[in-house]
Amino acid sequence: FSNSDNPAADSPSLLTRTLTFFYLPAFNFWLLLCPDTLSFDWSMDALPLIRSLIADWRNVHTLLFYLGLLLLVWFGLCTRSTSKSKDTNGKTLHYINGRNGNSNGHSYHYNNHEHMSNSHADAHSNNTQNGTKTQDESRTSLPTTENVVVFSLGLLVVPFLPATNLFFYVGFVIAERVLYIPSMGFCLLVAVGMRSLYIRLRRRSSRTLLLYCSAALVLLFGVKTVLRNQDWKNEEMLYKSGIYVNPAKAWGNLGNVLKSQGEMEEAEQAYRNALYYRSNMADMLYNLGLLLQESNKFSEALHYYKLAIGSRPTLASAYLNTGIILMNQARLDEAKRTFLTCADIPDENLKDPHAHKSSVTSCLYNLGKLLHEQGHQEEALSVFKEAIQKMPRQFAPQSLYNMMGEAYMRLNKLTEAEHWYRESLRAKPDHIPAHLTYGKLLAMTGQKTEAERYFLKAIQIDPTKGNCYMHYGQFLLEESRLLEAAEMAKKAARLDSAEFDVVFSAAHMLRQANLNEAAEKYYGQAASLRPNYPAALMNLGAILHLNGKLQEAEANYLRALQLKPDDTITQSNLRKLWNIMEKQGLRTLSP
Repeated sequence: FSNSDNPAADSPSLLTRTLTFFYLPAFNFWLLLCPDTLSFDWSMDALPLIRSLIADWRNVHTLLFYLGLLLLVWFGLCTRSTSKSKDTNGKTLHYINGRNGNSNGHSYHYNNHEHMSNSHADAHSNNTQNGTKTQDESRTSLPTTENVVVFSLGLLVVPFLPATNLFFYVGFVIAERVLYIPSMGFCLLVAVGMRSLYIRLRRRSSRTLLLYCSAALVLLFGVKTVLRNQDWKNEEMLYKSGIYVNPAKAWGNLGNVLKSQGEMEEAEQAYRNALYYRSNMADMLYNLGLLLQESNKFSEALHYYKLAIGSRPTLASAYLNTGIILMNQARLDEAKRTFLTCADIPDENLKDPHAHKSSVTSCLYNLGKLLHEQGHQEEALSVFKEAIQKMPRQFAPQSLYNMMGEAYMRLNKLTEAEHWYRESLRAKPDHIPAHLTYGKLLAMTGQKTEAERYFLKAIQIDPTKGNCYMHYGQFLLEESRLLEAAEMAKKAARLDSAEFDVVFSAAHMLRQANLNEAAEKYYGQAASLRPNYPAALMNLGAILHLNGKLQEAEANYLRALQLKPDDTITQSNLRKLWNIMEKQGLRTLSP
C-alpha cells in the first residue's frame, strides 16, 4: 500500500505512530456509538496524526476508552468468578434414609420430602419412557449476564485486532467495513446494558422511560441507516458524501465519475478541487492531464503530465502521453527522449507493475513508430523487438506486430513482413490495419485477388471507417479502375471528413482519376483542416490552377511560400501561373 493509505505507518516518529494507533480503536468505538460522520475512505489526512502527548485532546479519548474497556472486562471476569465461588462454597444437605446429615435426630418432614422427591422421580421416569417430557426439563437455562458481557467483548475486540495496526501495519487507518462483526458484539453489549438497567429499576415510570429511550435509539439508528443507504445509491452520491471527511480523495473519484458521464467541465473542476487539497497526487495530476489532452488543451495537459512525473518519477503512463503530445507538436527529439526515459524505468516496487509494463511497451511502440516514419527502419525494428520482450501477457500485441511488418516491408524483406502481418491477424483476426497492410503486400507480390479480398474484409469489419475505403480506392487506382477508385475516395472523405490524411489522399485519388472538380472540393477541405500546412495549400493552388481559377490559385501559392519559402515546386508553379495571368491580362501580385 502507498504512504497516503496509512500515513501513520509511514511516520518516522515512534511517538506519533504509538499515539495514533492507540487512538484508532477509540475512534472506531465512537463510530459504533455515534456514526454521525461516515466516509467511503479514511486515507490521506482524513484522520490527522496525533503528534503530541499533551497538546492533542484526543489522547483523553484514548485514555477514557481503555479505562472503560478495562472496567467492562473486570465486570465480566470478576463477577463471573465471584458467582462461581458462591456456588462451590455454599452448603448442601444430604439425606440418607430419612436422616439429616447434620443431625442425629429423625425428621419425618425430610422423610416425607424424600418420598415426594422419589415419587416425582418415578413419575418423571414414567413420563420419559412414554415419550413425553415435563415442562421443567424442556426449559433451557439462559446464559448469565457476565457470560454475555464476556462473549460480547470477545466479539467486539477479537475480529477487530488485525485491523488495529498494533501488531502489523495494514493498508488503512480507518475502514468502516472492519466494524461489521464487532458491531454485533456492540449491539449485544447495548442490549445487556438495557436489560440490566431495566431489572434494577423498580419504578414503573422509570422502566417506561427506558423503553422509550430504547425505541428512540433504534429509530435514530434506523434513520441513519436509511440516510446512509442513499449515499450508496450510486458512485456520484457516495463520493459527494465523503468530501467532508476526505476532500482530496472524494473530489478525485468524483472527477472520474463525472468524466465517465461526459461532464468534462465539471470533471475538470473536481480534479482541480482535489489538487487544491493535496497538490502532489500523481494520479490526480495525470487524470487532469488526460482530460485536458482529450479536450485538445495540449499545452496544459503537458504541464500536468510533467507535474505528475515530478511527483512520481515512475509513472510510465505520464511519460507515454507526454511523448505522444510532443510527437503531435513535431517536437520529435523531445518525444524520443521521453520514450527512452520511460523504457528505462525499472519495474520493481511499483503499485501496479502490469499497468507499468503495458505503458513501457506502448512507449517503445510509439518510439519505434516514430523511427519508422523517419525512415530509420533498422532502429525501429530493434525498438519493436525490445517492446515484444518487455510486453506483459495482457498487452494486445496486434498493432506492434503490424508495425513490425511495415518496417520489414520498407526494407523490402517481404517474407518477414508477411510473417508479422499474419501474427497480427492471429492475435486479433478483426484488426483492420493488418488487413490493409497485408492487402498492400499481397498486391505488391502480384496476388491481386487475394489482396482485394483483404481490402473488402477490412471494409466489412467496419464500414464506417473511411481509411478502409481510401486504401481500397488506392488499390483500384493502381489497377486502373478509375471510376471505382473515385467512388471509394468520396466515401472515404465523407466518412472521415475530419481526418486530414484521409481527405488529402481522397483529393489526390480524384485528381489522378481526372475528376478535378471533386478533387478541388477535397483539397479545399484538407486545407481548412490544416490551414498552416504548406503541402495542402500548394496542392489546392495547383488544382485551382488546373481548373482555371487563377487568382485563387495565386493566393494559395503565396500562402504556401510564406510557410515554406524554399519550396521549389511551389515557386515553379507560381511562375507558370504568373505567365498565364500576364498573357490573359490579369493583375498579379508578383514583385
